[in-house]
Amino acid sequence: MNQMIVREWLFFTMAPCDAAEPWQLGFQDAATPMMQGIIDLHHDIFFFLILILVFVSWILVRALWHFHYKKNPIPQRIVHGTTIEIIRTIFPSIILMFIAIPSFALLYSMDEVVVDPAITIKAIGHQWYRTYEYSDYNSSDEQSLTFDSYTIPEDDPELGQSRLLEVDNRVVVPAKTHIRIIVTSADVLHSWAVPSSGVKCDAVPGRLNQTSILVQREGVYYGQCSEICGTNHAFMPIVVEAVSRKDYGSRVSNQLIPQTGEA
Repeated sequence: MNQMIVREWLFFTMAPCDAAEPWQLGFQDAATPMMQGIIDLHHDIFFFLILILVFVSWILVRALWHFHYKKNPIPQRIVHGTTIEIIRTIFPSIILMFIAIPSFALLYSMDEVVVDPAITIKAIGHQWYRTYEYSDYNSSDEQSLTFDSYTIPEDDPELGQSRLLEVDNRVVVPAKTHIRIIVTSADVLHSWAVPSSGVKCDAVPGRLNQTSILVQREGVYYGQCSEICGTNHAFMPIVVEAVSRKDYGSRVSNQLIPQTGEA
């Protein structure tokens, strides 16, 4: 009975968290318009793939059936078929046009950076942890919002936490707010990738890369480093927690006040 209660508690605790699930084949639930566009484009292209698969399979089966050696002991010699050659050239071009138009629109929207974001967060990759700086609150050396984020060890997770996906300090962001993420590295190549947000930005030493996200709903979103960065590459998870603006403001105030008092 106790085991059933624990399993149900785990299920309802992890269900709202956007993390990978056992035997998962599809995408995680979209948390940003960018990821929703990626999922929609995938479904649209998959529709064309199904049509092409059915058509090519039908032609193959028809050819095997009608041109069997028992039905046609003496095969016909066809050198050219002008009509079929025109059709097989024009139709794929039309299909590629239908795929290219939404693909380029999504690609340019993903590359577009918000000119005037509400919040700017700097993610610095280290071997093997991350440092986050909320640049808008770093008014001086005495008052700043900077913290390190380490993975929770395998032997020290709390009940309901995902193995090798949870961290000691989450990145807290307000929902329905334009956020700019500046990504860089202090040593080797890293990557800041959160599947539910549709974001994968490489962290290059000595270079600043940036991306934008607009989290549309509150929740907890998990990601990992997507660039092989050394022996502990698998121990660099990312956890983004989207909360309401009111909750976000109170959390930021609670973290800034102690640091100001200590100074």
